[in-house]
Amino acid sequence: MTVSAYAEQGLFAPRKMMAALRTTSEELARSLGLGKDAIQRKDRIASDRTQRRLRQMAEVLNKVEPRFGSALLAYAWYRSEPLPGFSGQTAMQLVQANRADDVLTYIDAIDAGIHA
Repeated sequence: MTVSAYAEQGLFAPRKMMAALRTTSEELARSLGLGKDAIQRKDRIASDRTQRRLRQMAEVLNKVEPRFGSALLAYAWYRSEPLPGFSGQTAMQLVQANRADDVLTYIDAIDAGIHA
């Protein structure tokens, strides 16, 4: 799924992400490390922090989706698969800790044949 599929009127739209990933607002908020209000209230959705986390998750999911064949499987990997070299943390935990760039670098290294 392209990044634009998660967007609406120039912003990442949690509602579209929830539909694509077949999840609830509570689960999406937890996956982002945000409170439920951050993805339900219009003023909070537009905040820099919420948009940054939504973008980071979308970038990670889009990078791994071809490997898994669907956004749903990519989302399951994002939430549950411990990444080697990151003390058993998942991509979700790293994004929550503002380390999305580390996740993207790890994925690029794996794609390049470098074992992390």
